[in-house]
Order: sequence, then structure tokens, then C-alpha cells
Amino acid sequence: MKFFTVFFAVAVSFILLSAYNEKSADRNPPRQNSKPNIIFILTDDQRWDALGFAGNPIIKTPNIDGLARAGIYFKNAFASTPICAASRASLFTGLYERTHDYTFGKLPLSNEYMLESYPYLLRKAGYQTGFVGKFGVKVNKGIEKAMFSVSKQTAWPYIKEIDGKKIHLADINGNHAIDFIQSNKDQPFCLSLSFWSPHADDDSKEQYFWPSYCDSLYTDARIPVPSTADPAFFNALPTFLKTTMNRDRWYWRFDSSDKYQKMVKGYYRMISGVDSVIGRIRATLKEQGLADNTVIIFMGDNGYFLGDRGYADKWLMYEQSIRIPMIIYDPRQPKANRGKIYDEMVLNVDITPTILKLAGLDIPARYQGESLTSFFQGKPKKWRNAIFCEHRLEGNPLLLKTECYRDDTWKFIRYEDHPTYYELYNVKKDINETHNLAFDKKYKDRVGFYAQQCDSAAAKLLSQRVSPLH
Repeated sequence: MKFFTVFFAVAVSFILLSAYNEKSADRNPPRQNSKPNIIFILTDDQRWDALGFAGNPIIKTPNIDGLARAGIYFKNAFASTPICAASRASLFTGLYERTHDYTFGKLPLSNEYMLESYPYLLRKAGYQTGFVGKFGVKVNKGIEKAMFSVSKQTAWPYIKEIDGKKIHLADINGNHAIDFIQSNKDQPFCLSLSFWSPHADDDSKEQYFWPSYCDSLYTDARIPVPSTADPAFFNALPTFLKTTMNRDRWYWRFDSSDKYQKMVKGYYRMISGVDSVIGRIRATLKEQGLADNTVIIFMGDNGYFLGDRGYADKWLMYEQSIRIPMIIYDPRQPKANRGKIYDEMVLNVDITPTILKLAGLDIPARYQGESLTSFFQGKPKKWRNAIFCEHRLEGNPLLLKTECYRDDTWKFIRYEDHPTYYELYNVKKDINETHNLAFDKKYKDRVGFYAQQCDSAAAKLLSQRVSPLH
């Protein structure tokens, strides 16, 4: 019976996906002067390749894959800061961490920043703004109400009992999202749907919890172990990189073969649960007659180590930690502008101006990202050729303060509290970042150049910070 329940749930998910014949957007284009609805979907700790469309042969994400096939998929998307609090602050404000100065343990985000947040500006312009799920940042009194017409913050545990039935938090968030959509048919809306999944429940030995309809997914799969999970690789690291929280949490999740298989499958099942909710949301949009005028943006808040380098979680500057999935599906665009894959480097801070641009609003001069709507007409003539990323959490020696400068060939990494050690990788030839070239004499000038680039980027971001008075 359990098999048929799971089979039915998965089959329904595929049917919902196929029901979205994206050709309908071309047959029945919305009025060009109408404001689009916008749904911004954020997952927690989903790395870029935990997605079927990204080439993962095991994970099942048909609804998210459908968005990517019919929209724009960014192959090289990054979180400017790989930790949820700072990354979410960047998404609200359009600013880097060093500028907005918010992460765990900090004062609430400055009102000056929040009064230029995308929900506040959209609401001021007449949008109904909704929030569902994990808020993830601290703001001053009254700010959340000024940002959102409706706010439904949720929290762990993942499995809750409601009316005598056990329901997963992802489905609870989905129900709130559907309620919001159904109540806003007559004016434009922007819904920020922030899932807790697939973040581990760090206080539980089991770590990962998924909806029961995902129970049988991946049971017969064998998850490949990353090449950098070889103990010899970890043992060759400098001491300070072997004693981080990344290693502590590796023991929670990945320190045996059986545990590794169990934990990664749990992580994948949580993502498949999110995918199922997205299928329900898209079905609701169609039922309400809103599908052809609703833009859906999907992304993760940061990357995630799945045993890579002998690590778990995120926080560091390696690809697995900072690369994220990012998709924009705009059914109003002609078919020729959709179904595109771009290699350009894009950032979480690009989402904030993108949302405002989609709504036809001016983008604040303070924003540090660029609107991604320029990709609708093809590759932009001018786009960044490098990115700067950082992690600035203070007061915890197990979470390193680090930063990197990355272009399409090279990545330079350094650590604030360990200034004599740095890293240089050719990410075109060495995507797993296994060969540190920083101490090879022939790369001395290149190391010096990228160190200067980090200095310049950090100084510029710091100079744009407002007064600490909140």
C-alpha cells in the first residue's frame, strides 16, 4: 500500500508538470501593460547541483526542472555570503553583508536599508505583498508590517500534527502560499515563499525530515561519494581548516558509508518535498487564471557540503558552499526568450533589483546587484566578469571569517585570522579545487593581483555602509 501511495504522489507531481504546457503563454499572452504577479521561492541549504535539471541523475525535481526548461537557468549563480541570515538580509536589501552588516548575533537590520527593501517598495507601489516561511533576519518593530500585507512565519519541527494528521512544514508553507494566492486575484501580488527545507534539524540525530509521500524515493539509489571525501585529502589540509564546524558536523552526518547514504537521501527527499509543493502552487495559479501573468523566481540561499573535502554545511568559499540554483520563469516572455541557460556569474544580490524591475519600479541607487531581466533578450553586452564573496560572522572560532575573489578562470581565497595561508585555484581546470597553486612561485603575481582585488572590493562595500544608528 505504501508503494502505491508514493507512486501516486510522484505520478501526480509529473501530471501537474505536464499540465503546464508552456506554449499557453504564447497562445494567450497577458496584457502588456498589466503588472505581473511575482512569486519568489527560496530554499535553505540547497546546493546548485541538487536539482535534476543541473545534471543530477538521482534527485527527482520535475516541477523545478519544468521552470528551468521553460524559463532562464543560471548555471553559475552564487551566494555573496554562504550563511542563511546574511544571505537573506542581502536578498531583502540588495546589499552585501559587509554593507548591510547583518548576520547572526548582530543588531537588527537598519531601517534605512529595510525602507528600500523590495517588499516595502512593492507594497508602497500598490502590490499585495506576502511572506511565508523562514524569515531569518531581525528587523526593528513595525518594519515587517510595513513590508508585508500578510506574513506567516513558520518554524520547526518539520513534522507537525494538525487536526489529527501529521503534516510536513513544507506542505504547511505551501498551504499558506496557496491561501495567499487565492485571496489576491484582483490586484498584483508578490509572494516571498521561504522554505526551511532542506536545512537539517541540527538538534536531532536524524537530521533530515521529509514528507511521508517521499518515503520510498531513492531507496534503491547509491549516492556517489565525492572524490574529495578521501581521508587523505582532508588530512593534507592545514590544521585550522581541519578544526572548523564544517568538520564537527561531518561527524553528525557523513562519518560512515551507511550514514552518508542515509543522510544524503534524506536531504534529497526534503528537496523533492519542496518540488511537490511547487507543483501544487503552479496548479493553483492555473486554476485561478493567474499562471500566464505570474513570474516565478527560484533559488537557494547558499550552497552545502555533502561530505566534500570532509565537510558538512557551508560558510567557506569553495564552490560547493557558495554555488546555488537560480531560475527565473516569466511566462509573459515570448518563447524565443525562454528555455535559456546562461554561464555568466550571477549573485543573490541580483534578485532584489530583478524583482523591482519586473514590477516596473525604479531600482534604488544603493543596490549593489544588477537586474537579471537583461538576460531575457539574450546575453547582455556588459556583465560582470568577476565576483566577490565573504563570510563575516564574528565570535565563533569554528566559523572562519573568509573571503574570495572569483572570475571565470581563477578563484583566490583568504582567511582574516590566518593571513599567512591563502588559496588559488584554476576553476576551469580544477572545479573541485584540489590543487592549491597559491604557493607556486610562478603564480606569485597573480596572488598579489587577486589580493588587491579583495582589498578593493571589501573597502568599497564598507564605505557604502550607513551609520550604525538604527
